[in-house]
Amino acid sequence: MKFTLDKQDRYSVFQIDEENLNSLIAPDLKSEFVFLRNEGVRNLIFDLTHVKYVDSSGLSAILTANRLWKGFGSFVLTGVSNPTVKRLIDISRLESILSIIPTVSESIDFVMMEEMQREIQGEEE
Repeated sequence: MKFTLDKQDRYSVFQIDEENLNSLIAPDLKSEFVFLRNEGVRNLIFDLTHVKYVDSSGLSAILTANRLWKGFGSFVLTGVSNPTVKRLIDISRLESILSIIPTVSESIDFVMMEEMQREIQGEEE
């Protein structure tokens, strides 16, 4: 599986450099997600810009990541521009479960806002 990982202080951008997010890639992807979460990556932006096809295994990997970051930080899906991938997410009604933001820069802004909210809430408690 080919991917790039851009680690910053408050977030990491994981861009998958494959056209197909399918059963051949999904197990390795899940392992990478678990590794990143265990490594303490608090906010993950998952960039699907290069992805043209996602199957049920790929969706499962995405949902696994969402579950891993729930209550820990933020998981954001971005770069969902391919019509086939977009349609699958719509059919699966995942837009109601996942944070889907159009671009990486908007995703970074979203994550930073969530971080600020968590810090404010932490101070209030």
